[in-house]
Amino acid sequence: MAFLDVTVVNVAFPDLHTSFACTPLGDLSWVVSIYAVLFAALLTPAGRLADVIGRRRVFVAGLITFTTASALCAVAPNVGLLVAARAPQGAGAAIMIPAALGLVLIAAHPERRAAAAGLWGAAASLAAAAGPSLGGVLVDVWGWRAVFVINVPIGVALVGLGLRAFSPDRPTQQRLPDALGTLLVAVGVGAAVAGLTKGGDWGWSSASTIGALTGGAVLAAAALARAWRHPSPAVEINLLRSRSFAVANLTSLLFGAAVFAWLLIGALFLTTVWQYSILKAGLAISPGALSSAAAAVLIGRHATPRMQRIAVGAGALLMAATMFWIYADLSGERQFLTLWLPAGLLGGMAVGLTLTALSTVAVTSVPPHRFAAGIGMNITARQLGGAFGVAAVAAILGAAPRVQHFLDVFLFCGLAAVAAAIPGVGLLEGAGTRSQAVAQPAATPLASGTATHR
Repeated sequence: MAFLDVTVVNVAFPDLHTSFACTPLGDLSWVVSIYAVLFAALLTPAGRLADVIGRRRVFVAGLITFTTASALCAVAPNVGLLVAARAPQGAGAAIMIPAALGLVLIAAHPERRAAAAGLWGAAASLAAAAGPSLGGVLVDVWGWRAVFVINVPIGVALVGLGLRAFSPDRPTQQRLPDALGTLLVAVGVGAAVAGLTKGGDWGWSSASTIGALTGGAVLAAAALARAWRHPSPAVEINLLRSRSFAVANLTSLLFGAAVFAWLLIGALFLTTVWQYSILKAGLAISPGALSSAAAAVLIGRHATPRMQRIAVGAGALLMAATMFWIYADLSGERQFLTLWLPAGLLGGMAVGLTLTALSTVAVTSVPPHRFAAGIGMNITARQLGGAFGVAAVAAILGAAPRVQHFLDVFLFCGLAAVAAAIPGVGLLEGAGTRSQAVAQPAATPLASGTATHR
């Protein structure tokens, strides 16, 4: 549900724009951005919280939070309340993700944990693949509220299953996550995203824009400085001492900006410029989502560590080439079979390869007892990049977007993918060696099922 909600809401975005026609696009984009910001800011502290009070409890609590917030989103009468409800929905997603991965990794044999992490990432891609077509059907028949309503019965069922399927686990940490550091991360990223989103309306040289961007940077820097010395940091910054892990996270940050911007602009372009219905737009996006899922499963299950590292740089370059092709050839005339379909398939393949390989590289760059922390930080980097990518879309499109504005977004996606490919190619330097995590003996804390998943 956590990853499905990204693509589903992107498909529903044009209908949201129609329902709240008086709301500026930049303000409406916060329906997507606030979810990404809270998701990114809370992933690491949520993992530590699971250590303190138990993975099953945190997993179920995250499900309940997510499900309740989904119901509030479904009945929101205006954009302000919808954004307010999306915030706890993003928080709920962040709370359940690290605990869920911890439960998966404990169930896996020590030698298969890297493969389990790859399959876990592939499952996220499969969920995202269902988003466009499912979202298109739901919105076409019932409107945008349906994409939130559907979470409620699923969430209720999963709460019951979670309570029955998993035995209570003992806490493995005593310290609660750093509340102040968590607040600094969330407010800092939110302020920076606000500056990018509203810069066009406020004026890029205005005091409001400069204040938001500067304040966001200062708060984020303060959060990182605090993380270096805090015994229970909001961001597990000490993991960045691993070169491969640091490079994988930088790549995720940059690639996340490209992917989130592409996911959002696709549905908007189809409904705004080509005048597709929501259902038709969802179906038009689905082939790319399916190729992404297929590539994710392939690289997650069958690729060697060297192949996964190669896939990161190759996938980012393929994504860049696809975005540049769209920028060069796309126009207001419908070109589904000659351009949109093949470009969507290639772009989707690039996303599936890159994100799944990045998750596996990040996980296998840290010791087994820190697997969940590793993948949590990797997802955090991706979500942060995604929040900035969505803000860039709002800034580029402005209040009255024209075809050229949409093309400029595709150009931005291509440039962000090139930027991601540069550190991504650097991962090949470690491709010839087995990672520290994989090489660990079986007698790790995780093997007993009682120690921290982090």
